[in-house]
Amino acid sequence: MTTLDELRKHLDDIDRQLIELIADRQRTSGEIARVKRSTGRATRDYGRERDVILGARAEAQAQGVSPRIAEDLMRMLIRSSLTTQERSSVAAIGQGSGRRALVIGGAGKLGRWFVEFLASQGFEIDVSDPAGAPEGTREIGDYRQAELEQDYIVVATPLGYTDTVLRELAMRRPRGVIFDVGSLKSPLRGGLMALKSHGCRVTSVHPMFGPDTELLSGRHVIFVDLGHDEALAKTKELFAPTMVEQVVMSLDEHDRLIAYVLGLSHALNIAFFTALAESGEAAPRLAKLSSTTFDAQLDVATRVAQESPQLYYEIQSLNDYGAESLEALAKAVESLRRSVLSRDAEAFTALMEKGREYLEDRKSMTERRA
Repeated sequence: MTTLDELRKHLDDIDRQLIELIADRQRTSGEIARVKRSTGRATRDYGRERDVILGARAEAQAQGVSPRIAEDLMRMLIRSSLTTQERSSVAAIGQGSGRRALVIGGAGKLGRWFVEFLASQGFEIDVSDPAGAPEGTREIGDYRQAELEQDYIVVATPLGYTDTVLRELAMRRPRGVIFDVGSLKSPLRGGLMALKSHGCRVTSVHPMFGPDTELLSGRHVIFVDLGHDEALAKTKELFAPTMVEQVVMSLDEHDRLIAYVLGLSHALNIAFFTALAESGEAAPRLAKLSSTTFDAQLDVATRVAQESPQLYYEIQSLNDYGAESLEALAKAVESLRRSVLSRDAEAFTALMEKGREYLEDRKSMTERRA
């Protein structure tokens, strides 16, 4: 009879083979990226992904394995493959060879992301940050005392300090393309306009993803058009080798939309975990319960709760259009409350149907883009 230790050793052998196969798949993905570049084909092929997933589900069914497990595994491997191909494309097509970029705030989370992103394109990276410079970059000290001869200057400082940096750069009139990466533009309006009025090559960028993001497919980068066509075009070029969705809009349009995309979603989750935290005896008991909707919402709220309170406060309070989304949230909660307390099933149903219609329309638009 096979012993438990022998069975475990067999599992260990299988696990090792799985890792070897994944490594082989990664190497093949790198070769696929090279062939795609040489033939001018797009990195992502949705038809091919669909065939791979359907094939995996069918094979799993035949082998007595859950098709859902097979699909989840293949989606994870496809994502890993796309990340490999995207990085290869960025390195091969990157615009930075022989050029320099300065990242002010390059020791911060998002600053480090831009340091790595630009370095992967062949840029020589200078960093100005009180916390020092990441390994492999050059620390130039205080940017106010340094020669600003770089081809790009990225301002990745905390939102409350960024406007000051932009104004100081405007007085220096550096020759390179300048852009900030702030999640709001209202508090930066003065600095951005100062750069523009001083004849600087300026635009503004908002990466709609966190600094831990590896694959840009399905992500968005917003470019705020400040009227300098060359600066806008050269900044967009930096993301051309990736699969990111590029969106161009005006400064006012940006903050009005962000009031809902960030402000509303943050406020909703803050209200959610605040209500739970203030529920008294219910809080520890809720931890023992589970439902699909509650668990999903709790996961999102937990991630929000771990973020910087100062940053999230700035997103709520410094947006010229922030009150609009908060009023919309308050109105929606009141409509829900009124329909329940008055036992108005018709009003409650109308809220649900209106939301379903809106979300189905959004889903259809997303599927058409894909």
